[in-house]
Amino acid sequence: MTDMPISRPRPARSWFHHIPVVGWIAYDIAHGDSDTIWYALVILLTALVLAVKTWGLVALAMTALAAVPVIFATLILITIGK
Repeated sequence: MTDMPISRPRPARSWFHHIPVVGWIAYDIAHGDSDTIWYALVILLTALVLAVKTWGLVALAMTALAAVPVIFATLILITIGK
């Protein structure tokens, strides 16, 4: 007999990591590449600026409307904090 290391199967990636752009960013963040989040924020900000230039104030209002549940949940978590 020989001493051969037992190869363990690689853990399956989450379904979230299979989404083309968002999955790549999530995978990089999960595996220690913290610079990726800054690139993603710059891309999102650029997309917002281009949307406002294209559709005007409506794009900004829709972005704010989409952020309402996130801010509301954040406020609830802050008030519940121990």
